[in-house]
Amino acid sequence: MNGYTTAMRRYFEVSGRSNRSEYWMFALVYFVIAVIATIIDVAVLGHGFGENPGIVASIVTLLHFIPSITVGIRRLHDTDRSGWWLLILFIPLIGVIWLIVLFCFEGTLGNNRFGPRPDLLS
Repeated sequence: MNGYTTAMRRYFEVSGRSNRSEYWMFALVYFVIAVIATIIDVAVLGHGFGENPGIVASIVTLLHFIPSITVGIRRLHDTDRSGWWLLILFIPLIGVIWLIVLFCFEGTLGNNRFGPRPDLLS
């Protein structure tokens, strides 16, 4: 949960680095919140499951749009790659798979051009 709160606190911050646990904890908590929002839309608000996203799911997506980009950029910085690598998502299927692989790599040990190692920050 700490990784999620850290990512949300650093809402617009693209400088620096985010370690694997921060990124994946953010992704996990965001996924759980999105599932709960979808359940609320379907069960409570009567929105059809196969239709476009409901109002609660849309609000959750909008709130997490910028933090998901910035934590992804910082995660790429941790592996000593530019945030522009995030644009690889526009390559269908291969881009998503390759980006997941990049997010799974361990960050560079010690300092890199984007700053000190995240777990060494106080």
